[in-house]
Amino acid sequence: MTLDNRVKVRKVLIITLLLNIFVMLLKVVVGKLTGSLSLLADALHSVTDSANNILGLIANRFSSPHPDREHPYGHLKYEAVSALGISAFLGIACFEILQGAIERIFKGGEPVKISSPQLWILLLVLGVNIFVAFYERYVGKQVGSAILIADAQHTMSDIWVTIAVIGGLIGVWLGYQWLDIVLAFPVALLVFWSGWTVLKENLPWLVDEMAIAPEVIHAIAMSVPGVLNCHDIASRGVVGRQVFIEMHLVVDAPDVETAHRITEEVEMRLEERFSPVRVLIHVEPPQYQSQRISFGDRVST
Repeated sequence: MTLDNRVKVRKVLIITLLLNIFVMLLKVVVGKLTGSLSLLADALHSVTDSANNILGLIANRFSSPHPDREHPYGHLKYEAVSALGISAFLGIACFEILQGAIERIFKGGEPVKISSPQLWILLLVLGVNIFVAFYERYVGKQVGSAILIADAQHTMSDIWVTIAVIGGLIGVWLGYQWLDIVLAFPVALLVFWSGWTVLKENLPWLVDEMAIAPEVIHAIAMSVPGVLNCHDIASRGVVGRQVFIEMHLVVDAPDVETAHRITEEVEMRLEERFSPVRVLIHVEPPQYQSQRISFGDRVST
């Protein structure tokens, strides 16, 4: 069974795009008025939020899970590619923050000036960021969308960035000008960590890394009455999003109809455990039994 969550994902992306543009404009305006390097860097981070939403909408348009003639395994890898694009944007933001902080250290600049109303505006920005992050993560987990979960992770990093910036600007307001530069460095580290997390979670999908331990699939298949042997098991995809499983079965069946019934039972049990999943089973004669559960294995355990 294949799930299509694109309508819900598109709605969330449009809502968060509008909110991210609103947040970005507030940060830019306050950053220009105060001359705060950390706040302008944070605004740059918010630019990537908006870009990520646009990238997500583009990926959403092309990432149908339903197969067609040109894409018999569906189009879900578009979402993973989009998530990797988010990682790239985070890397760019990290570089920009570090570059700006280093330039300020060596070249200096105008002192930062911040007022109470401007701090209140930044608290409003923080509230919007928190709403966006939890809203995207909730819907992303609910519908199993990689792009929403990845973008929520990005927005969570933006929350920590904004908290750090607000803390620094409060310090500047109290007379500690150096805080604006010092806090730019941990902000960059937070941005980098978010990008690394998104990359680590989505790269396995693109390189067809094993999705499910073959021993687990083997145990499920062998629990079905009539299955004599299960070997050469392979799986790819991401559990909860879409998984593809292949295996070779030797079954105790006197005719094709009985063999078909047994394989359908195997498929049903795998579907119950790892939905959504597509299973391809090769039924073989008894003399093709093998103790090799998966590729690279010598004997079964």
